[in-house]
Amino acid sequence: MPTATLPPLSRQFVAHFGEMGSKWGINRTVGQIYALIFISERALNADEIAELLEFSRSNVSMGLKELQAWRLVQLRHQPGDRREYFEAPADVWEIFRVLAEERRRREIEPTLSMLRNALLESPASDAERHAQERMREMHDLIDRLMKWFDDVQRLAPETAMQLMGMGATVTKVLSLKDRITGSAPKKKKPAAG
Repeated sequence: MPTATLPPLSRQFVAHFGEMGSKWGINRTVGQIYALIFISERALNADEIAELLEFSRSNVSMGLKELQAWRLVQLRHQPGDRREYFEAPADVWEIFRVLAEERRRREIEPTLSMLRNALLESPASDAERHAQERMREMHDLIDRLMKWFDDVQRLAPETAMQLMGMGATVTKVLSLKDRITGSAPKKKKPAAG
């Protein structure tokens, strides 16, 4: 029986984060470990994490290694204590930035690389030409999104938050610009069915 327990609100957040983590492709245990570290007032060691979450020490160690590989936790040492302590970056924007960079490196870059290679091939049939054109559309969209993401990442967090807060206002400004200049974006024709 653990001597330390999580308050109900914290337990609810940790459980939810574990469930959501499994939907995002992260092991549920890793999600719960991260949630606990994120909401903790201080850095925690593996024994404390195992006790609070009622996980085995080996599961906690594996989860912490994965979180370190994702650069989502920082290792700390405390004077006179040989144990390793873990904490999440204090800045939520920094956490988002690191997570997005890691997802990009692990998932998006390999896809872009495959698409670039496919676009260099010479199509041997109409079906391949069609497939290659669809791949080009996908490549161009992902490439544009990544360039936009790079631009957003260079913004100060306060500026990025303001930009996100603008939401539909940006769409209205662009629509007004199109009406004034008479240059509405071209709409694609629906595919014949």
